[in-house]
Amino acid sequence: MPINNWPNLVSMFFDQVEANALKPMLHAKKDGAWVSLSWQEVAKQVAQLAQALKQMGIEKGDRVVLVSENRPEWAIADLAIMAAGAISVPTYTTYTPRDYLHILENSGAKAAIVSTKALSMTFLKAAHESEDLMHTICMEDPDLSQQLDVTVYDWTQQLAAQDGNVAMVKAWSDPVKRDDIACLIYTSGTGGAPKGVMIHHGAILHNCEGAAEVIKELGLKNNSFLSFLPLSHAYEHSAGMYLPLSIGADIWYAESLDKLAANMEEASPTIMVVVPRLFEMLRLRLMRQMQKKGGLSSKLFDRTVALGMKKSIGEESLSFFEKLQDSLLDILVRKKVQKKFGGRIKALVSGGAPLSPDVGFFFAGLGLPLLQGYGQTESGPVVSVNPPSDPRMSTVGKIMKNTEVKIAADGEILIRGELVMKGYWGNDLATKEALKEGWLHTGDIGILDNEGFLSITDRKKDILINDKGDNISPQRIEGLIALENEIAQAMVYGDRKPHLVGLVVPDQEWLVEWAKANKKESRKLADLMDDPDLKKALDAAVRRVNGRLSNLEKIRKIIIAKEAFSIDNEQMTPTLKIRRHVICDAYQERLESLYGKK
Repeated sequence: MPINNWPNLVSMFFDQVEANALKPMLHAKKDGAWVSLSWQEVAKQVAQLAQALKQMGIEKGDRVVLVSENRPEWAIADLAIMAAGAISVPTYTTYTPRDYLHILENSGAKAAIVSTKALSMTFLKAAHESEDLMHTICMEDPDLSQQLDVTVYDWTQQLAAQDGNVAMVKAWSDPVKRDDIACLIYTSGTGGAPKGVMIHHGAILHNCEGAAEVIKELGLKNNSFLSFLPLSHAYEHSAGMYLPLSIGADIWYAESLDKLAANMEEASPTIMVVVPRLFEMLRLRLMRQMQKKGGLSSKLFDRTVALGMKKSIGEESLSFFEKLQDSLLDILVRKKVQKKFGGRIKALVSGGAPLSPDVGFFFAGLGLPLLQGYGQTESGPVVSVNPPSDPRMSTVGKIMKNTEVKIAADGEILIRGELVMKGYWGNDLATKEALKEGWLHTGDIGILDNEGFLSITDRKKDILINDKGDNISPQRIEGLIALENEIAQAMVYGDRKPHLVGLVVPDQEWLVEWAKANKKESRKLADLMDDPDLKKALDAAVRRVNGRLSNLEKIRKIIIAKEAFSIDNEQMTPTLKIRRHVICDAYQERLESLYGKK
């Protein structure tokens, strides 16, 4: 059935079960070996869990919180919640009890589903304080020593107690319309407390249809997705889960970021949904591996990238001799690199944050097609993506099918279509600010060219305005600085100031080597942050970037952070975006000192 004909996500899933039945659907590692569940097996478990939720009194429109790392049970739980008529509320596994309590209180969730014992211990602290939460199903035994103000159930027992009547549960979803809310996905909180975005079934189905149209030229059959970005993020939720389900693809769940490289070789995915930060790390890792090898291997690698980038940029065609070289390098270099990604990659789709064109060209040069896209939670989330036949690295691609985009007078990107959210849960004021006359006001600044390609220049609220009134984009500058070998992370500062200054985090691997070469007693950032030699080395890296920037954008002075920006210290969101306001609060005094006394 065409994606635009499905009335809701649950009906789509059960229709695909009939079409794929015994084919493998979900794969995960168990005791060191990959274990698969067929479409039919997943459907039965979805039906069993939906029945269990109904028996607990979960009714249409009730919210059910989902706390889990990526695993088959995540997909089963998400589908079962919706099959029971409820609204799924995915959350990040990195949340603190305070974060969980905010979401429980904001959503008014009646039930929750939690995976591991460790996550249960964190979540149940919040659950115990919640007035609305009544039931929590645990995939693993939390081994409680005392009863709580919430009833705790065992996942396996709850499923075993139901007959898993697929036909009956499928019938429950028949009245659900595309306009009904499917899930509340909370924003990452880059500018404050997370808000619950009301995403309806039609928004996700709209995304699936548009994305399927884009990848159709790569082939919609026999696809495998490797899932490793958090499923609680709208990007992975739509593009990494429901897109593969809509085209009958199977999904492999990566064990962890540390094991991603091994998992890619084992799973041999055709499509991966990724964020720019991962590409930046992989690029640096590949370059360092080649530098360590040295000799002919390093030279061949560099030549492969150079020729590949020349082809990708397309400004100048390869000479006859270069074409011969390039063909040989396909065998000597590109196939070996592609094998590290499983050997079947059709597309690496990047979203969630701006991608440096240099990084995109680097991977394209190695024969790994990288398609940058754009969106936000409030738009389902995908708005645009580069077509495989005509990727333009300096843009975030073409506007998706059945999506309207226009640029406001102040440069803000406005979106209209079925993909736009219903609003923010319980927050009418924020909803009115974001949705005006049917248009979603994204808060992003961009340019739309005559061919329908969109370019993002900055976040509206992140734009720095210097003391002369000039607008400056900090994200572009930060991205360029973070691409230098010496630097892992950067934040630009200078709103209402005469010039820009910066906060930088050295790359950990580079720092260890530098400290060793410079005979420093410590290899730790906390001990070296005030070292004048380290500052001199990092100043040199920033000066290289300044050489490519306009006078307005140049970083005049820097300070070194005492620790890396991370999710744990709340200086990064779970999707690896910097929380500018949190970092500014932590380093305000030191950053202000760079401007001298008033």
